[in-house]
Amino acid sequence: MDGGPRVPEQRRPGSVTGTEAQALRFGVLGPVRAWRGPETLNTGSPQQRALLAALLLREGRTATAAELIDALWGTEPPSQALAALRTYASRLRKVLDPGVLVSESGGYAVRGLGEGALDLAVAQELAADAEKARGTGDLGRARALLGDALALWDGEPLAGVPGPYAEGQRARLEEWRLGLLESRLDMDLEQGCHAEAVSELTALTAAHPLRERLRELLMLALYRGGRQAEALAVYADTRRLLAEELGVDPRPGLRELQQRILQADPALAEPSAPAGEPSATPVRPAQLPASVPDFTGRSAFVTELSEVLASASEAEGRVMAVSALAGIGGVGKTTLAVHVAHRARTAFPDGQLYVDLQGAGPRPAEPETVLGSFLRALGTPESAIPDSPAERAALYRSVLDGRRVLVLLDNAKDAAQVRPLLPGTEGCAALVTSRVRMLDLAGAHLVDLDVMSPEEALSLFTKIVGAERVAAEREAALDVVAACGFLPLAIRIAASRLAARRTWTVSVLAAKLADERRRLDELQAGDLAVKATFELGYGQLEPAQARAFRLLGLADGPDISLPAAAAVLDLPPEDTEDLLESLVDTSLLESAAPGRYRFHDLVRLYARACAERDEQPPGERESALSRLLDFYLATAAGVYAIERPGDRLVDHLEPTEYPALAFADRHEAQDWLYAEAICLLACVRQSTRTRLLRRAVDLLWAAIDLAESGANSKDYEATGVAVRDAAQAAGDRRTTARALLTLANNHHVSGRFELADQDALDAVRLAEAAGDPLPQCWASNMLGVIALYQSRYDSGEAHLIRAIESFRACGDRPGEASALCNLSRIHLATGKTDSAVALAQQGTDMYDAMGHALRGANGRYALGLALTKSSRLDLATERLEEALGVFRDSRQRLWEGMTLFRLAEADLAAQRQPEAAVKAESALALLRGIGGDWRRGNVLTALGRALSGMGQSGRAQVCFQEALTIYETLGAPESSEVRGLLASLTVT
Repeated sequence: MDGGPRVPEQRRPGSVTGTEAQALRFGVLGPVRAWRGPETLNTGSPQQRALLAALLLREGRTATAAELIDALWGTEPPSQALAALRTYASRLRKVLDPGVLVSESGGYAVRGLGEGALDLAVAQELAADAEKARGTGDLGRARALLGDALALWDGEPLAGVPGPYAEGQRARLEEWRLGLLESRLDMDLEQGCHAEAVSELTALTAAHPLRERLRELLMLALYRGGRQAEALAVYADTRRLLAEELGVDPRPGLRELQQRILQADPALAEPSAPAGEPSATPVRPAQLPASVPDFTGRSAFVTELSEVLASASEAEGRVMAVSALAGIGGVGKTTLAVHVAHRARTAFPDGQLYVDLQGAGPRPAEPETVLGSFLRALGTPESAIPDSPAERAALYRSVLDGRRVLVLLDNAKDAAQVRPLLPGTEGCAALVTSRVRMLDLAGAHLVDLDVMSPEEALSLFTKIVGAERVAAEREAALDVVAACGFLPLAIRIAASRLAARRTWTVSVLAAKLADERRRLDELQAGDLAVKATFELGYGQLEPAQARAFRLLGLADGPDISLPAAAAVLDLPPEDTEDLLESLVDTSLLESAAPGRYRFHDLVRLYARACAERDEQPPGERESALSRLLDFYLATAAGVYAIERPGDRLVDHLEPTEYPALAFADRHEAQDWLYAEAICLLACVRQSTRTRLLRRAVDLLWAAIDLAESGANSKDYEATGVAVRDAAQAAGDRRTTARALLTLANNHHVSGRFELADQDALDAVRLAEAAGDPLPQCWASNMLGVIALYQSRYDSGEAHLIRAIESFRACGDRPGEASALCNLSRIHLATGKTDSAVALAQQGTDMYDAMGHALRGANGRYALGLALTKSSRLDLATERLEEALGVFRDSRQRLWEGMTLFRLAEADLAAQRQPEAAVKAESALALLRGIGGDWRRGNVLTALGRALSGMGQSGRAQVCFQEALTIYETLGAPESSEVRGLLASLTVT
């Protein structure tokens, strides 16, 4: 990192005020420039700038006239070189501050520059700090510092400056920049950012084909990304290139890496040095819930568990410690685990992870979902998170390697759910809580947690209620904790009720619990003991609180927002918040985050039992869920309308009575949709009864962005299947058609075109029978697109012409524009390029006239394709880049990736192979887990063509072969083209 010239008088820029704001600043990491405050100074002719650069790079030392003449002109200076030098110095003095350019001993020097005055000096300090951070294992900070240093470059160093000195310094500075870049990329790989690194390294190896360190990093990035054949192909390309250009073999490090890849060395899958924080800034997750301030007793358990955790952080013989706490609901497993985890925080300086695995509920958390959230919490970029559970678990262990992290896995269902979430590396530890003993969790230290002792129970009760009140009625207090069965949760609820009612005495509470005590004595284990405790808390609620408690428990989502809760209760948000906060105070409800609430899973079950038993009239239960469905449908329709102004879908949805939320802008609307995705889909699944079914499918349709963005796609599909099955069982053709339409769209997004085609055909048939026009339009449009993908162009054109006519009949101009753009692609595929451009332009103009940003991006996507085919490449790139910005802003991951692929095609047509390779690599990273194999094959083909054009034939061959395998498996016609590409590559 320290290959650059030292300029010790320069200091890091800081905040400046007053006269400091007008200080001189200089740049040499690009054109040689000078500024006074915000003003750009005229540094004169190229030779004058050469003099300034030579003095700036002399580190404040004096340069003799002879040295400067040699720097500017080399061995053949002009006859008046000394006079010219003096003229340049005189002119610079007039531009710079007094005393900056000084004359001494027949030469010149630049002195007295302020803090951060030279960009090179700032870059050197940042690089030095990065080296120190890396030495301490803080890779996140080191990466950030190097990123800041590299950002100071503004093109070629000393750009446009003549003379042999500038030429030598240019080469030195460029070499230093590449060294810094290699160091940063090395740290990228240490922290799992393989996909991003591949894209950048592909471009760098094209620009610097003989730089072996870059090739080595590219091989490692490809290998860690699961692309072993490509990694080996990079070595083959490098060996051939070095032999042709230099007549040498690759250096030993590169050869050793090739052998390790051939042998599938397990160590290659792990960082080669202890991983630091996996993000641009240090990421030390601190996810532990707050420890209760009145934690009481359990001293033996606290000591036992603390000792086990300590074994993971001992200086010698460190282990990966696992402790599993088991016990009935309400016995205090989570409270104890959180308390112990907080005590052990200092032994795990790299962070603490926490998750509620919801093992006692109907939908336990999926390990792959938890792994995704853990990886994000540890700083792994979204694009670097693999799709498969096994790959996620492997990356999770790699990220934790060398770090000391405590993982608290709360409320686990069984050992199978837990195993993928264990760190697996020394120095880390896991605490697990569950209602079952995990005898099959190998190596775990098992702890069975029973009820509290009478002394501990009384102590907990006293801490909550107050020593004065308990001391006055000790016997009554003992009666209370005995009536609670010595269960911590029951004691906490009872004590909280008493603490909130200052007019009650302990005896009053004990008297109220008299009957309950006998029931608790009879129910000694399992959920029944917890249920009795909940009955105590529920019986003390005011009527409005009890109603809120019952009705909120009906919603299936993992939590509920304040506006959604207001819909369930049919109350103003202010009143709802007061009720919910009062329930939080009773411990019957938790505040998951500001404005969001959730039940403990057992409390939710109890709340539902109360609703079935107590809610009158019984129809109010369905009315509450109907209002929730109304709220989600009306609000999702509003989000859809904001994203797609003029779209007629919102006019064809079932009417709602409960009002929607209002949003300030499209970003706020998007934020709501994605934040509510899980709860919204849960509401759809819950609403498959006949009276709610039509609104349920319309909610799924209005929330179609959840499928098209790639987020929640599996959950979205499962929900669509549930609605379809319910609609078929009810004999509701209209709802069945709409459900099939959402499923067809999901299949289309996932690349399962045959399934999409069948569902879309069935949707058209049923919608026609039901007299429902809009699904017919949508399905016909989709059938046209699928036919395009399957090279059935005549059929596709017929479907799209029908879609255009149907959209026009419905007055749906955005739908018409969509079908026109899709028809453009049919014309493009059949060689009618001019009409393809015209159709795409017509559709795009219609979108623009309606202010339709998102769908307008679809239009620009189609227009970019047509313009590429018509060889108007600059215009095609402009349209595609406009589309890319909108898709990225709208979180449309599929279309962001596809647009990058199309930009790569435009670059290929323009013979810009390195740029095409970078875009194709970025597209591959975005399309992991979404888009399907056929789209991946297309991108691989484009990447192979780009690599072939860059002379990387080995890696190109791997890409073509993988694409060919995909196409042959699918029976796709593109296979013949790829065979030709492979054949030509072999011949070459």
